[in-house]
Amino acid sequence: MCIIVYEYVEYKMTDKDYRLEKDSMGELKVPGEKHWGAQTQRAIENFKISNIKMPSEFIQSLALLKWALSAANSELGLLSSDKSEAIGRIALEISEGNHHDEFPVDVFQTGSGTSTNMNMNEVIANLSSSDDIPIHPNDDVNMGQSSNDVIPSAINVAASVLIKSSLLGSLSHLQKTLEEKASSLSDVVKTGRTHLMDAMPITFGQEIGAWASQIEEAKRQFEATLPKMQHLAIGGTAVGTGVNSHPDLSEKVSQLLNQKTGLNFQPSTDLFKAISSQDGSLELSSNARNLAVALIKIANDLRWMNSGPLAGLGEISLPPLQPGSSIMPGKVNPVIPESVLMVAAQVIGNDATIVLAAQSGNFQLNVMLPVIAFNLIQSVSLLSNACMALADKAIKDFEVNQENIDLVINKNPILATALNDTIGYELGATIIKKAYQEKRTIIDVALEMTELNESELKELLNPSNLTNNKL
Repeated sequence: MCIIVYEYVEYKMTDKDYRLEKDSMGELKVPGEKHWGAQTQRAIENFKISNIKMPSEFIQSLALLKWALSAANSELGLLSSDKSEAIGRIALEISEGNHHDEFPVDVFQTGSGTSTNMNMNEVIANLSSSDDIPIHPNDDVNMGQSSNDVIPSAINVAASVLIKSSLLGSLSHLQKTLEEKASSLSDVVKTGRTHLMDAMPITFGQEIGAWASQIEEAKRQFEATLPKMQHLAIGGTAVGTGVNSHPDLSEKVSQLLNQKTGLNFQPSTDLFKAISSQDGSLELSSNARNLAVALIKIANDLRWMNSGPLAGLGEISLPPLQPGSSIMPGKVNPVIPESVLMVAAQVIGNDATIVLAAQSGNFQLNVMLPVIAFNLIQSVSLLSNACMALADKAIKDFEVNQENIDLVINKNPILATALNDTIGYELGATIIKKAYQEKRTIIDVALEMTELNESELKELLNPSNLTNNKL
């Protein structure tokens, strides 16, 4: 048995390289070069679980939310303009990808995400404070907020930004690539398969067009869910009542976020629901799972069609991207479809985690918010990248092996199905069986067993005519 033990980043401190930070529980040593405070340090020491940090997309979105909150509190006359500007400057720096080594808290932490929220509050406060403008992590950076409404809101901001900026574009690109490939192969007839067994003819265009329709449907699902993810819990504070928060805070925060992101954030119509449940994340994860299943179908079809090249189907040749074996020279494997399959497996597993986590909305708070955030963001990011790779490194440039396709389809006894209306099912079955047994063509056998002439049979059994091709 192999036992995996996660390695932790230890912040070893000597008397020369630490400073003392204080919270409501007392003083604590904090690495001198870092800008977090006592609550973050306690979380580092308490949650030595996985050494997996919150995703950068989440940290950036949380920082963007803190910027909007500081600006909104200033507009409402609750936070001085100099403090708001100082907080906002650092928050925007973090939202742009800076200072990310300041956020070491493990994903597996307190269920509300309080440790990550305070990590952000402390870093912003320490980086923005000066002798003239002292900034407090709770009183100033966290003004009018609770982790209970901040973290759900940050999840929605991060997911919404990723969907708009990455996933929808990736899906559109994959759909377009599939449609173009389908169009270019609209006249190429091949053997259809049901139960992995030979069936009636189909065109490559029809087959790939079906994949494109799957991706189009997945895109519609994400587009339908996106507006729901833009309803924010902010303003509800601890339990949804909005205690210590200005009644106009949520509206102003939404407006400011919209100006930055081009999205349409708005206050949740039910802050109690927004804090206690994760219905939006659950629906989004379900969409991600559905897309993963569609990608599994496409990736596996590609692998089957590419199989061989001699002992498999050999219908297509995927682009050769890298050597496929450390021992078998010249072997080239379908690496992109396999990569996509692993992404799909991960996303389906993430969905199972999110389903279980979403059940933990006990009374007025869901207590598995960090793990929901981690898995949801990972799923959306993985799918975005996988769709691009599948389009550009597999679909776009695969080649059809016409000789192999023609060899198979012209000998396919199932073509006799087209004679059912003329000679009946039973005689058709007899012809097919005889053709299989004697390894002869359908036309040869049908000429012997029916009154149809060769010209009639060629017309009835023309594979192209049997596709009912409307592309």
